[in-house]
Amino acid sequence: MNFDLLRRRDLDFLLHEWLNVSALTKAPRFRDHSRETFDAALDLSENLARREFRSHNRASDLNEPSFDGSRVRMIPEVGRALTAFARSGLLAGTADERLGGIQLPHVVHRACFAYFQAANIATASYPMLTMANANLLIEHGSAGQVRDYVVPMFEGRFFGTMCLSEPHAGSSLADVTTRARPDADGRYRLFGQKMWISGGDHELGENIVHLLLARVEGAEPGVKGLSLFVVPKFLTSEHDGPERNDIALAGLNHKMGYRGITNTLLSFGEGAFRPDGEAGAVGYLVGAENRGLAYMFHMMNEARIGVGAGAAALGCTGYLQALDYARTRTQGRQPGRKDPSTPQSPIVEHADVRRMLLASKSYVEGAMALVLYAARLLDESTTAADHAARADAIRLLDVLTPIVKSWPSQWCLSANDLAIQIHGGAGYTRDHDAEQFYRDNRLNQIHEGTHGIHALDLLGRKVVVDSGAGLDLLVTTMREAVGRAPHGLTPWAAQLSARIDRLVTVTRALWRDGDAERALANATLYLEAVGHIVIAWMWLEQAVVANGHSGTFYAGKHAAARYFFTYELPRVDAQLDLLAERDTQLLDLDTDVL
Repeated sequence: MNFDLLRRRDLDFLLHEWLNVSALTKAPRFRDHSRETFDAALDLSENLARREFRSHNRASDLNEPSFDGSRVRMIPEVGRALTAFARSGLLAGTADERLGGIQLPHVVHRACFAYFQAANIATASYPMLTMANANLLIEHGSAGQVRDYVVPMFEGRFFGTMCLSEPHAGSSLADVTTRARPDADGRYRLFGQKMWISGGDHELGENIVHLLLARVEGAEPGVKGLSLFVVPKFLTSEHDGPERNDIALAGLNHKMGYRGITNTLLSFGEGAFRPDGEAGAVGYLVGAENRGLAYMFHMMNEARIGVGAGAAALGCTGYLQALDYARTRTQGRQPGRKDPSTPQSPIVEHADVRRMLLASKSYVEGAMALVLYAARLLDESTTAADHAARADAIRLLDVLTPIVKSWPSQWCLSANDLAIQIHGGAGYTRDHDAEQFYRDNRLNQIHEGTHGIHALDLLGRKVVVDSGAGLDLLVTTMREAVGRAPHGLTPWAAQLSARIDRLVTVTRALWRDGDAERALANATLYLEAVGHIVIAWMWLEQAVVANGHSGTFYAGKHAAARYFFTYELPRVDAQLDLLAERDTQLLDLDTDVL
């Protein structure tokens, strides 16, 4: 079956007709680019993703990595795909030319990488983590760390990870116990365990560069005492060959999805290997001591947007396969046409199947619009004409990040769920990809912070910090979009405007007495309500661009926008009502009744 991975016409619409990415070429950083180079990068990505990534998506799911006690084993197609990806130059797609980069805008690179996430989310996760690791070191590492680790990562010789969670702590980074002991030579020795580390061990390259949070001996408790270290799997020197660092693979975790990427429990400093004759994994401090979490947020936020993008990509490709199936599968007949001698109808003609397809389209194309909008903000944060515009881009991206991560992870999973339903009994068999897409996408509500953690981040920090400046900017930006709506779209604009006003009122009510426990009791409901309002804004933006154009594609945009405003946006009314009541059932509940 030769399905489209993504709908290229939709990417062209979002990039060129809405976000006007060609305008970025006016910035000195992108002046060597043009629409032609952007389109060529997308063409390359689509072809490479289909040939090298899509081709082993099912095989890597059925034949997940295994550990024989000494080494990880996996199917060879994974390594071949990653070599091809590195040779394409896309590993360094957004990087400076001095580091071997192409200096593509983030928004274009994000669209390019979505092809690989749609084709094979597990294999694509190796370069996703590596790129985020390298970008952190470019921002916060030393010149030597950039030379020794970033350049080899961009060349595809080294791979990168992020090591945060521990078996006892999970997402509670304040409880990290991995310790770092300073050595006389300026290095550190690391001792502890890290759990759920994607890409934590393999033989796909020459080295693995772990970015690890640990507490220097004597540092204060909590997140303020965390420092960040580069801890490579192999230590190298000019005179000696690579020496194995004291990092041991304690085991692989076996997940319901993303099964092609190793997910590991790593032990640091237990003496399995002894560089320099001593126990303790050798690590190199990034930046200053006790600033580790602040540095790590650079990688965490990039990974969060990457997770949201992956969720959108899985939703998009699942929707396209379901659409193709619905157009070709015949079953049943329309009401009023029950004569069994007449041909059966393609199931796309049934109203309920159309409902599921249109709902899916509204979710996945709305999510992809949000992901690319966020990437465009990242470009504006460094290339906008003045300091104020750059600061606004950073502030808006900051408040949108928990939504970019969480909304696609929830609602594009719903699209994958609907794809299974559209396939009927075939949907939960391995004869079709729908069940794998669902399993893969289900992980994204947990990856890089759970749904609930991002809800606390949004309501507890992002919309209240600096006296609510982030929320004010988001509201202003959405109201500007409402103001641009032409006459034919004023009913939708009015619907969105009313929910924006209500959101402001409810947010103030939640915090009116400063009681954080009560304000945050229903934070997840708040995240979902804000997310739907933001996606309605994304659909209004697309509807404005499509307005006045003829043809099936633009009619599809109008239909999806209409669906979202008719069926989806009203969901937030009940959510905002409940939030306004500041209901305390979840705080007051006796857990014995559960």
